Amino acid sequence: MPGIVVSPGEGRVVQLGGLGVVFKMLSDQTGGNFAVIEHPIAPGTLAAPPHRHQNEDEASYVLDGMVTIEIGERVIYASPGTLVFKPRGVFHTFWNQTESPARILEIISPAGFEKYFEEVAELAALHVPPDDPRRVALSEKYHVEFDRVRVMEIAQKYNLALPSTPR
Repeated sequence: MPGIVVSPGEGRVVQLGGLGVVFKMLSDQTGGNFAVIEHPIAPGTLAAPPHRHQNEDEASYVLDGMVTIEIGERVIYASPGTLVFKPRGVFHTFWNQTESPARILEIISPAGFEKYFEEVAELAALHVPPDDPRRVALSEKYHVEFDRVRVMEIAQKYNLALPSTPR
């Protein structure tokens, strides 16, 4: 496999409300070993509902801004340079509760889950709600479970916009 270089500003982008998804390295580029996604997070945005993966581990590296990451019962206030590991099987979520943009680099292992973002962005563009059978089927396809009960609790507690809702 040849080396791969992804320069700043490169990578296909999809938008999920206040969460951006910049595809930096995909499964077919890494032999399925891992994927790398950059997530720009708008101010005051819950980036994802609490969720857990059956098949993937994730590591988040904060590039810019302050990001709050919840793993199980633990809440981490992560500044630039902080690396947080989110193991499969454990509920987690993250958000930007500040008034400034934030960015994280997400490493997903093994690769494959990055395709979820492409598919959910298509549904979000059609304004398909989270409880729609198409979104439920997508979650099942990628073996990810969401705790939607906690979404409003977190959004209200930290004054956040919901994941697929622009602020």
